[in-house]
Amino acid sequence: MSTPVERTLQARIAAHESWAKTSDRAARTAKARDALLTKFDRLVDPDGLLSPEERAYRAAQARKAHYTRLALKSAQARRRRGGKSRHEGGDS
Repeated sequence: MSTPVERTLQARIAAHESWAKTSDRAARTAKARDALLTKFDRLVDPDGLLSPEERAYRAAQARKAHYTRLALKSAQARRRRGGKSRHEGGDS
């Protein structure tokens, strides 16, 4: 049985090999990108009542809030770790 670290490394190897064989990265990730954009559209207009322009504006604002929230959480985690970045002093 492999350890969690070994499984993580095996998964990374598989992911890197898979991406090395991918000729059209945008096409490979298009479905996921579309699903994420649709998620924000539904979040701001669950009943489909807004105009397309207003829905697009609100969805863009919701995305910005989401990614800003992630950046805040990342900064807080870095501060808790003592300011070390992911690449300083780790095998990650």
